[in-house]
Amino acid sequence: MRLILVEDKDSFRKLLTQALKESPWNIRATGSPLEALTWIEGEGAEVMVTDLRLPGISGLELIRRAKRARPGLRVVLMSAFGEPKDIVEAMRLGADDFLPKPFDMDIFLALMDRLRALVGAPPPDPREPWVALSPAMRMLDSNLRTAADSEAPALFHGPRGSGKSRAARRLHALRQPRGPFLSLAASDMNEGISGNALGLLQGGSLLVLGLEHLGSKAATELLKAMDTPLGHGIQWMATCGDEIAVPEAARLRLGVLRFELPSLANRQEDLVPLFRALLEQAAAGEGRVAPVLDRSAEKQVLARDWPGNVREMAWCAQATLHGAASLLVRELAVVPAGGAPGREEDSLMLPWPREAVLEDMLKEAQHHVEAALLRRALTTHADDPAAAATALGLTLRSFASRAKEHGTTSPGS
Repeated sequence: MRLILVEDKDSFRKLLTQALKESPWNIRATGSPLEALTWIEGEGAEVMVTDLRLPGISGLELIRRAKRARPGLRVVLMSAFGEPKDIVEAMRLGADDFLPKPFDMDIFLALMDRLRALVGAPPPDPREPWVALSPAMRMLDSNLRTAADSEAPALFHGPRGSGKSRAARRLHALRQPRGPFLSLAASDMNEGISGNALGLLQGGSLLVLGLEHLGSKAATELLKAMDTPLGHGIQWMATCGDEIAVPEAARLRLGVLRFELPSLANRQEDLVPLFRALLEQAAAGEGRVAPVLDRSAEKQVLARDWPGNVREMAWCAQATLHGAASLLVRELAVVPAGGAPGREEDSLMLPWPREAVLEDMLKEAQHHVEAALLRRALTTHADDPAAAATALGLTLRSFASRAKEHGTTSPGS
């Protein structure tokens, strides 16, 4: 999980870096706001902590530019001279918190822990596609808006790749847009949920992925956690593909509100707008201009069956972007036989690293390769993190940590 620390006083920057030494953060620290902006616009980050008074541009201007480049970036502003108007402006620009200097280091570390939970939370990046033009999706969107007034647990059911996690994130954003959000795989919950995690999520949401993979012991622990005082301070949600396999007690408790995600076969009006949105998202992620679909490409989008739903379309959009020879797309990328991205026949397509010394370019390329391999393993193993981790020779904890660092989630999960 990447953290950019912007502080022009060397001693204080080193103090903050040292305080986070044992944390899971991957820290890049600088005294230059322009250097920080280069990092944000390039490889990006999940969180930025910045001082208000900086050389070159102010902390407020840095926040403005950084949020424009990375709308989902979480930001903390620090200052010993912060006027109320500065704090108000920082919040208007999207800052999550303000730390008046000097501050207690325990307060700083507690805030960083909370931001770790907020990193996975919406408000979703506005570039994350949510297209609801078809009757089925208009009804779903209306139901989500109605459900936003309720605190009842919610269960999202639908075919693989249809966007269950995305719908859950949308409900969270409608209910409590500034609250923390955490996704946990049901297959990774045999030891229950730690009180520390529940504490960080107060006023936020917990999404259990793949409820059908929840064992009976884990189901018991989950229900116990929901009934604790900390559990009462959380909005609970879950996804599942096969309701029959879900332990009955968990299905009844988490299925108070139920949402059915339609397959793309029932979303004809959404197909072309959704493909365009996914193409633009893929291009933005690589700092490229999104190509335009011509009429023949639009007809191909409408003619395909998309058995992998949104996940398959997202893969196709990414592959189409990499194969585009110009800013006009006439042919979509061919989905591998079986409709499963990540097969051996696929090419490994990566963005070029930013021009730098060879060692730095190799590190950036390795970062992109690792992300691609994690996505491939998840897709190949039907979004089962445990199976993907085993295939890669990793522990589930290590796999989850790396996937979180790379933001390796599927648009159709």
